[in-house]
Amino acid sequence: MNIRDIDWNRVCLELKSEKGFNGGDSAYWDKRAHSFARNTSGSDYAGKFLRFMGVRPNWTVLDMGCAAGTLAIPLAERVKEVTAVDISDRMLTMLMEQCSKLGIMNIRSLRGSWEDDWKTVGIGEYDVAIASRSLITDDYRSAISKLDRAARKRVCISTFVGDGPHDRRIYEAMGRELNTGPDYIYFCNLLYQMGIKANLNFIPSHVRNSYESHEEAFGIIGLRLGEMSQREEDALSAYLKRHLIRRGGKWEMPYHRKINWAVLWWDKG
Repeated sequence: MNIRDIDWNRVCLELKSEKGFNGGDSAYWDKRAHSFARNTSGSDYAGKFLRFMGVRPNWTVLDMGCAAGTLAIPLAERVKEVTAVDISDRMLTMLMEQCSKLGIMNIRSLRGSWEDDWKTVGIGEYDVAIASRSLITDDYRSAISKLDRAARKRVCISTFVGDGPHDRRIYEAMGRELNTGPDYIYFCNLLYQMGIKANLNFIPSHVRNSYESHEEAFGIIGLRLGEMSQREEDALSAYLKRHLIRRGGKWEMPYHRKINWAVLWWDKG
């Protein structure tokens, strides 16, 4: 079959549906906000992403799916203005609290999603539009088109490679198949089909998430897993009891996980 004849948007959506758990609504991300911010704050991901962006001090930037400010906060120190958009009120509250604490005045926050009418939300045009690990949508082609239209100069998207942030050991211990949904290579093909010639780079990172307690670990990992049977809940609880170790006042897994993130970026015109 010719690659040009494949509907890559449909393929991505089919893979997303096979995943079983499709990323959650605003309430889901509200629940993940605190732990999400804590576990990304110590990562070097942001610095590497900004280097691929080639940041300029006169830029205005749209950060779509900004979470608690993983990129918006460091971007604010390097660009003219950042508009940070997220579906989670809690994420946006944490972002603006951090801005207040650090004296950051050039971040504007908006509540919005990929599926919203961006004009109604108030999302305008910017020099650069980014979506860092946030392309979670019911229509990938439409979402990418919106992001592309919002940018005058450059667009940057990042997404996972292979298993991404999912811990395959946990899935195997629970007897559950790991279906991650579409990873970067599908979006490469979709962009190609859309006539977008994207550059590709990779950001490697080593992750060891920390938790305040076994109960918090169960809750956070359970949120990512979605609905569980009693047997799966028991298996997850047993896995955590077996593996979590106390270190530096936190509970951690005794192993690091290597995660590769793909950065896809293109210049306009």
